[in-house]
Amino acid sequence: MTAWLSFLVVFLCSWSLRDLVVEACTCVPIHPQDAFCNSDIVIRAKVVGKKLMKDGPFGTMRYTVKQMKMYRGFQIMPHVQYIYTEASESLCGVKLEVNKYQYLITGRVYEGKVYTGLCNWYEKWDRLTLSQRKGLNHRYHLGCGCKIRPCYYLPCFATSKNECIWTDMLSNFGHSGYQAKHYACIQRVEGYCSWYRGWAPPDKTTINATDP
Repeated sequence: MTAWLSFLVVFLCSWSLRDLVVEACTCVPIHPQDAFCNSDIVIRAKVVGKKLMKDGPFGTMRYTVKQMKMYRGFQIMPHVQYIYTEASESLCGVKLEVNKYQYLITGRVYEGKVYTGLCNWYEKWDRLTLSQRKGLNHRYHLGCGCKIRPCYYLPCFATSKNECIWTDMLSNFGHSGYQAKHYACIQRVEGYCSWYRGWAPPDKTTINATDP
């Protein structure tokens, strides 16, 4: 009887854990520039293989990648061969297709390994806008000293000179909004930050324009 009760407790606990994990992955919306600036590694790569590792209770997926270009992380890891993620999507694991697409992948380095997840910015390369690609090459780096503050309800105002107000939250969510697709928040004259779109040098007379 004792053995049966022990089995029943373990079974119920395991079932409850799985039930809780199903809805466990919740991510705060983040502008692509912040995703870039907050990542250890930002690369363009093609997935050429995958292997399920037995790390952790649900396993870890190890993707073998062919790195096409690195945008951030040269000093930490100049060449990335593997990307690690949780095997379960409920634990924020990402699903990447092998030998099919090139991806933009952002992640963090832990104990010499690059980890990514649903709360990181990852996207098929051909779905990025021209502004996002230019941001990866140059503009996002210039704005890492700026703060992008999401606006969920009007009115919204910048509370410091280094803030840009992100209004995509009023009608869109995450990377799908207009500002996320087409604007970068960069430092202007005297340290002010404001939204900028385009590839020409910024207008030095513009200061802290919060509305794109």
